[in-house]
Amino acid sequence: MLALLGNPRSSYDVDCQPVTNPALKKLIVLEDVGPFRVTGLKPAVDDLRKIFSSVKASNSELYSALGTAGMLCCRLVRGTKTGAISNHSWGTAIDMKINDELDRRGDDKVLQGLVDLAPFFNQQGWFWGAGFGTEDGMHFEAGDERIRAFHKAGFFGTAVVAPEAALSIGDRGPEVRHLQERLNAFGAEMKVDGIYGPATHAAVIAFQAQKGLIPDGVIGPRTAAALGL
Repeated sequence: MLALLGNPRSSYDVDCQPVTNPALKKLIVLEDVGPFRVTGLKPAVDDLRKIFSSVKASNSELYSALGTAGMLCCRLVRGTKTGAISNHSWGTAIDMKINDELDRRGDDKVLQGLVDLAPFFNQQGWFWGAGFGTEDGMHFEAGDERIRAFHKAGFFGTAVVAPEAALSIGDRGPEVRHLQERLNAFGAEMKVDGIYGPATHAAVIAFQAQKGLIPDGVIGPRTAAALGL
């Protein structure tokens, strides 16, 4: 995200702040996506319109129950001390409501409407926060492959070359959980929370050093192969 879209702003905390990056600002839109209006990255907003159109055609009752707690919000990932920037900061994530009810984060329970909604997001290349280390059932965000597809299609309007697919500090999601599980299989004994924080970074460096790889803390092709990812 940082490589392809730049830093949304120069400083962050846990509260929402505006985008200050002029280039990113040009890609942010406020548009109707069907059940409501959202402010977000243009191609991500277009994805939402497609997702909700499919929901409306397949499940009108679910469609009528949909609401949102917001999309664009420059802040750090809540509940972490890693300093990771939330994907909301680029307008590529959205928090959903069902019948105006916001799912409680971290209670390992999710509203049935979100369970029904998740496959529509998954089909469009978005993943669901219910799988995070701290369950976040209201949250959906565009996955890495989807962001790369936006870039390849020229939606970002830059000639920046997309970085090689890799995991590094600040990342989170199912891929990080799988990484942590593989590190534990090699004796790391770390918490599997889906967040690539300092502990995961240190475990990766230790693994790389043990295997004679460059100890840079980044999961590139060689490290991934050594881990069996």
